Amino acid sequence: MSTPTSTRTRSHWGWGFADRFPDGAARANLGKLLGARLGFEGLSVAEPVPLDAATIREPRIQPPSHSAALCSSALTERASHCYGKNYRDLIRAFSGRFENAPDIVARPTTEAQIAPLLDWASSEGVAVIPFGGGTSVCGGVEGDVGDRYRGVLSLDLTGLDRVLELDDCSRLARIQAGATVPQINRALGTHGLALRHYPQSYELATLGGYIATRSGGHYATLYTHIDELVAGTRMLTPSGVFETRCLPGSGAGPSPDRLVCGSEGILGVITEAWIRIQAKPIFRGQASVHFSSFSNAVEAVRAVAQSGLNPANCRLLDPREAALNMVAFDGSAVLILAFESASQPIEALLRQALAIATAYEGRCPDGPRLRTTRAGDPDEGASGGEGAAKSWRQAFLDAPYLLNVCVSLGVIADTFETAVTWKRFAAFHEGVIARVRAAMKEACGMGRISCRFTHVYPDGPAPYYTFLAPARRGAEIEQWMAIKSAAGKAVVDLGGTITHHHAVGRVHRPDYDRQRPELFARALSAARRAVDPAGIMNPGVLIDG
Repeated sequence: MSTPTSTRTRSHWGWGFADRFPDGAARANLGKLLGARLGFEGLSVAEPVPLDAATIREPRIQPPSHSAALCSSALTERASHCYGKNYRDLIRAFSGRFENAPDIVARPTTEAQIAPLLDWASSEGVAVIPFGGGTSVCGGVEGDVGDRYRGVLSLDLTGLDRVLELDDCSRLARIQAGATVPQINRALGTHGLALRHYPQSYELATLGGYIATRSGGHYATLYTHIDELVAGTRMLTPSGVFETRCLPGSGAGPSPDRLVCGSEGILGVITEAWIRIQAKPIFRGQASVHFSSFSNAVEAVRAVAQSGLNPANCRLLDPREAALNMVAFDGSAVLILAFESASQPIEALLRQALAIATAYEGRCPDGPRLRTTRAGDPDEGASGGEGAAKSWRQAFLDAPYLLNVCVSLGVIADTFETAVTWKRFAAFHEGVIARVRAAMKEACGMGRISCRFTHVYPDGPAPYYTFLAPARRGAEIEQWMAIKSAAGKAVVDLGGTITHHHAVGRVHRPDYDRQRPELFARALSAARRAVDPAGIMNPGVLIDG
């Protein structure tokens, strides 16, 4: 099945498409609004360094003759494959600093074109970094591999973008790793099916990237990670093909698919997977519950998460997060609840969840909203909705583009996410907020931090924190690193995970090393040596080479 790609131009330095970056006058107006809301004075507009004036080293290697037609060392290709999309990535690219750019970018369109490239890289000592949508926020695609390697090859998988096979009886699809959710859903939509997995990056990120980073989707409960949707995987390694059997479940030893999920490119190149797909929802319902007490809101969410109702959306915004996302301005914390089903009305489920939430002094000023859509209606992504839910969804999708604006205005803006048990959450949250505020004050003089729950489980929430602080031009990276490091240390010190769904990459490595068992690192290193003896696959991520 063909999955046509977009012809819009991607930004060479920022998130997403170039036509979404406002002009200078619009950014100046946004700066006034943002400065007034955050209390940041003197925000000024800067312009990105044009690509032809950027600093980027000359290529150190040449592509092999057998694959030269797939490869490019053009400035635009190397710059666009240099970084992911966290704040440090954007500020460097905005400033025209393309450090650690790959020497070669390869764009295969078939799986058969990949193996010769891996053979060449292994024999020549060239590091290989699999690249999908380039949306990593943890340094997962940067060519910062040290001096052991002769060069860096960025292997762009977006040319492998087809739905290869549909088993609608089993509701499974075999999909190539370079396909995005919009491409997949266009191919499946005529069958009334969809991949119901919408991370914030779904417009650009690829299926292979989801699997490699254990992406979290739009479902706030039950099917939270891509793991739950993976039924089988195929990965090319420098030692050969690693392919698992497509099964609904198996107890045959440790799961080989689980080894692939979260491998972040250190074992091989994910080329395709069997994915559990679902019928497009017809029945939808949503409600927004406001709380004057954040602690009451947390208890309400815990009760909903432990009720077994499994709402599709169960996101809690603290008062600052609610205001930043244009959801509420009265100091309320807001819980956004939503249910969806392809087979039966969900009104009773929604009302049960509402009854639980309002028992904790929550109020639902607009009442529940119910909708029925037709099977042929366009897919709405992570649920369209109305009222507060619609405001939150739009802000959710626009947030990465707002990061581009923040960079140009001199505002440090970034996030970190984690998961922790309900029993630990109150002390954890208090400690994280205190430590990050102290780090922002020391590095920037002031700053703002907010929190939302993106996913919730019967045993604990996944808090997602956003921090904003005024930057000093030229010192942004040092300021960002001070705040980010304090956040990562606090999260692990206080009993959380360094990442719930953003992956480890290079940014989170120091704290990941403190979190994971040392014997596990040795076991993973042994597995890597078996499939990648030369250690060329994404060096520096997860474990040392």
